[in-house]
Amino acid sequence: MATTHALAADGIAKAYSTGKIQTRVLDGLSIALEERELALVLGPSGSGKSTLLAILSGLLRPDRGHVVALGEELGKMSPPQLERFRLHHTGFVFQGFNLFPALTAVEQVMLPLGYMGIDTRNAQNRALAALEEVGLGSRVHLRPLEMSGGEKQRVAIARALAKKPQLLFADEPTSALDSVNGKIVIDSLHRIARVFGATVVCVSHDHRLAASADRVITIADGLILSDIVRSNDALPPSVTLPELST
Repeated sequence: MATTHALAADGIAKAYSTGKIQTRVLDGLSIALEERELALVLGPSGSGKSTLLAILSGLLRPDRGHVVALGEELGKMSPPQLERFRLHHTGFVFQGFNLFPALTAVEQVMLPLGYMGIDTRNAQNRALAALEEVGLGSRVHLRPLEMSGGEKQRVAIARALAKKPQLLFADEPTSALDSVNGKIVIDSLHRIARVFGATVVCVSHDHRLAASADRVITIADGLILSDIVRSNDALPPSVTLPELST
């Protein structure tokens, strides 16, 4: 497989077994994604989209096929190598926010930067810049109990953005949000792709998000039904972009 794509999967298959019953979730699926692209993977519950995201991000190994991310074949990496790759090259946004109750917004965003070996001053600068980018510059000292659902999800996006990931994975990031906050979240993901150069993969069952994606991939029963590339070069409106510190 050529490695010119930012992220590519070839012939991915995955099945789960319950006793003697085997359920095939992905069935020889192939996909190739580019830099600065927001790809939305749509499908109903049980279609295999979350399993696909887990395999593309290296959280799950396929039964068959392989994934090449940033020129590296994930299946050839040891668990410690995979962990290091995800820490330094990927960001994750989940529907459950995954915030720590005792930490403020800026502390939430700084946390993974410490594991990356970034000193406290630079980590704080990057965290504040990322929170400003998602429109939370005045809310940096709030804790999760003081935030709305939309604000919590934007903190989670800022936490991923502050790492300056080359790959960003979002699993149902708008499922707990109303339409207004859902639009803010998907537009933030779009900007991360276009302005910061990340390849963003978002899985969802919410068809309203399609208008903000560069590419819409529909899957069902572990197969791709359609793959539509949209011509959309416009950036969603946002606050003035700060320059993230290195």
